[in-house]
Amino acid sequence: MAIVRGCQLPDDLFYHVDSNVWARLESDGSIIVGMTAYACSLAGQLVAATPKKIGKEIEQKQTICTVESGKWVGPIKAPVSGQLIEINEPAIDKPTLINEDPYGRGWVAKIQPKRWDVEKASLVTGAEIAAVFEAKMNTDGFGGC
Repeated sequence: MAIVRGCQLPDDLFYHVDSNVWARLESDGSIIVGMTAYACSLAGQLVAATPKKIGKEIEQKQTICTVESGKWVGPIKAPVSGQLIEINEPAIDKPTLINEDPYGRGWVAKIQPKRWDVEKASLVTGAEIAAVFEAKMNTDGFGGC
């Protein structure tokens, strides 16, 4: 696992760096999606989460859920195109789960991807994670998680 400025970034996930979201390919071909620890730190303690409806067709970088903290309202964007097939209801009911465990119990949605083989090339994974997020944090002027 990479740790950049105190933010955990598991290197077995796929990241859409600009959107601060991660994707995990499941054995059934679906994709689990969530916010990065970096995104959670930027947003602050989440107080509300409003997902799109199950069954909705989503394009890469379109909003799958809107989250709100005391200082910010913003989108969680899809790292890949596909159909929204599941929402993590416990995380929607208690958005602090997203802050507390962004890569585990705080996942947000599950997508059945349309173009995984093509779109995964736009995501970052493995050993590249640390350097890419360090550069992003420098550009954003981010002090740390």
